[in-house]
Amino acid sequence: MKMSAAQKMLLLLCVGVSLAHDFITPEQLKNIEERLRATEETLKELKRENEALRIFTKASSDTLESIQAENKAKKVAFSAGFLASGSQNFGPFETKRETLVYKKIFTNTGNAYDPNTGKFTAPVNGVYFFRFYSHAHPFNQMAVSLLKNDQIQCSVFLLKPETNANGSNGVVLSLQKGDEVYTQLWENSWVFDDESSYTSFSGFLLFLS
Repeated sequence: MKMSAAQKMLLLLCVGVSLAHDFITPEQLKNIEERLRATEETLKELKRENEALRIFTKASSDTLESIQAENKAKKVAFSAGFLASGSQNFGPFETKRETLVYKKIFTNTGNAYDPNTGKFTAPVNGVYFFRFYSHAHPFNQMAVSLLKNDQIQCSVFLLKPETNANGSNGVVLSLQKGDEVYTQLWENSWVFDDESSYTSFSGFLLFLS
């Protein structure tokens, strides 16, 4: 009967193991077994260390992402003029107050100011500073308020000045994420603006809270 190559290899292996067993003393065999057990323990310890390193690396990555997100959130600032071009007397409105929509964007870091609605929406909890300027032509009443979520925070008012006049006010507000800040023109009032941006609205984040 002719043996295959695999059968020959298996036979040689069995013979080798048998011969090795005949030449290895019990003491040597015990020593080999102890070394194998020590190697197994070393491998287990390495696995534990690798798992600990993986967990530490994941935690470090999460912390870094959190810091990066916080630093990004800190960069909130905007400034805008009322008219992007041309000149205009805006108002009056007899029955309701009108939100002023500032179209000429000087800066809008963080994109928290919406030039379509005129409203700033707080992207994070924090303390913010806001300032607005309003310009009046002679003999036109000018009254503008800054509001937080429909509540008036501060205002400017000029009762039919005899010459061109400017009004300005500012306030520091504590905002929660999603709070809205904007300005409104009062009833029976005007504001004027042109390319020099006499009428404007600005704000920025002071610090997180």
